Amino acid sequence: MDTVTTSFFAEEGPPEAEFNPGIARRMAHKTVAAGALIRDSSDRILFVVPNYKPYLDLPGGIVETGEPPSAGCRREVLEELGLDRPVGRLLVVDWTPGRGPWSDQVQFVFDGGVLDPAEVVRPAADELTGFRWLPLEAATIRASLRRRLSLALTALATGEPIHAEMGHRYQ
Repeated sequence: MDTVTTSFFAEEGPPEAEFNPGIARRMAHKTVAAGALIRDSSDRILFVVPNYKPYLDLPGGIVETGEPPSAGCRREVLEELGLDRPVGRLLVVDWTPGRGPWSDQVQFVFDGGVLDPAEVVRPAADELTGFRWLPLEAATIRASLRRRLSLALTALATGEPIHAEMGHRYQ
């Protein structure tokens, strides 16, 4: 845990006592995921090719217990691509329902910036078969991710983060 997160915990004081034993265990628990929208100088998006699902995805992944989404994003980009990049501003927060083996998720998309051509991308062989630079319209991705990334590009242009549900702007 970094010093900023540690200081946030110190400001909060001691953990809250559970007045009704077991109630916290019975509450719903959602998966949190975080990804980075990384672009090149031609505005193409960096997609990863996972070896565990049939679609392209953003670099990123599941946030660990006790880990802030921005830190999870940075860790996942480093693990997946060997890129230790600062995480930029929040672009989209999107909820997606559970489907197949995946539980419902709250997904954060952060600005991953423009990759310098000198930076080397090294896909992790244990979870990726490669990566692709593609314009959004050419990517083979789920419809909800296409909508989420379209919203992320809007957020980049407007400077305002967007709340979405299954890739649809929530108003």
